[in-house]
Amino acid sequence: MRKIIWLLAASLAYLATAPFALAQSNAMSFFVTSEGSGNGGDLGGLAGADAHCQALAAAAGAGNQTWHAYLSTERADGRGEHARLRIGDGPWHNADGVLIANDLHELHVSPNISKATALTEEGDQVRGFGDQGNQHDALTGSMVDGTAFFPDDADHTCNNWTSSGEGSAQVGHTDRVGGGNTSWNSAHGSRGCSQESLVSTGGAGLFYCFAID
Repeated sequence: MRKIIWLLAASLAYLATAPFALAQSNAMSFFVTSEGSGNGGDLGGLAGADAHCQALAAAAGAGNQTWHAYLSTERADGRGEHARLRIGDGPWHNADGVLIANDLHELHVSPNISKATALTEEGDQVRGFGDQGNQHDALTGSMVDGTAFFPDDADHTCNNWTSSGEGSAQVGHTDRVGGGNTSWNSAHGSRGCSQESLVSTGGAGLFYCFAID
């Protein structure tokens, strides 16, 4: 009888804590920024982009984690920093606790990223293809596998995220719709790096943020 009572007590204790444990495991670890820098492709470099992620996460109550921007860089004598190596190992969940991907392989092969799941830190959907004021372009500077571009004559990162004028940025589509390309991280290049150029391409200077811990 005592054993049965103990088992019942243990079960009740588990049931009482299970929702909390589930909420903790599904805590937000991925979001699309609700706003860009306001200065086009000039994010203040990687450090400035990371700081932007951290500030938005903190405002949303997730500042206890370390956040990095999903951005690659370039350099003339070799490949720059790879976005995929900046964001930890996963898994990642959106603001609603929905699983985006379990690990880096899944993230770059079959992620659960769509208009319904690529939410901002506030849990809002990003205006996508077909919406008035489409903003689905997300700055990445990356190839489809999440790595930096090989050295060439083109700019793919708005001069390593410091240009608000000349240059271009490779972008993905947060809704994975439009232009015959379903890539969330490498759909096409922007028309320029100014805020106006990013908007005219179909964006607003938004980018992806991931919790690395």
